[in-house]
Amino acid sequence: MTFTLPELPYAYDALGPYMSKETLEFHHDKHHKAYVDTGNKLLEGTGLEGKSVEEVLVAAYGNNQPLFNNAGQHYNHIHFWQWMKPNGGGAVPGALAKKIDEDLGGFEKFKADFIQAGVGQFGSGWAWLAVKDGKLEIQKTPNGENPLVHGAKPILGVDVWEHSYYIDYRNRRPDYLKAFIENLVNWEHVEKMYAEATK
Repeated sequence: MTFTLPELPYAYDALGPYMSKETLEFHHDKHHKAYVDTGNKLLEGTGLEGKSVEEVLVAAYGNNQPLFNNAGQHYNHIHFWQWMKPNGGGAVPGALAKKIDEDLGGFEKFKADFIQAGVGQFGSGWAWLAVKDGKLEIQKTPNGENPLVHGAKPILGVDVWEHSYYIDYRNRRPDYLKAFIENLVNWEHVEKMYAEATK
């Protein structure tokens, strides 16, 4: 299947003051659209045209870096928009909260470690909460890489490429990450992905 740019699930100004209309317009309409358009060009003639984005990025990993970069970023952003909502953050749903307590030492420790993963990712990349072998893990990856290519299933990710935060936070990446986890996360979408990852 060809890649298509999804609509944002909220208005461009709905995530303020934590993520501005200008950031979303650039990030979604320019950056994500470029991954979709470039990915579709690179898909041609690969034999992967009818595959899902997950199948394409796994097949391209280590074999076709340009296609992997764009397919990976397309997948990451499809979920990134869903991982945020207006008036996000707040309490984690029950079963997932219990799992965070068990595997990651409680919500406050998870929050600190997740922020640190994003701060500690040198250059461009992502910080993740993922399920691997039935356990929750915090991971970080460079560029467009994600936990799918490391045998894990991402259930929450945050983009730490500069285009994700520089308009609003300049070089204050830790402030952006704190705002993301405390005020933007759509825990219902995280819970849904957790349920799918642990089926």
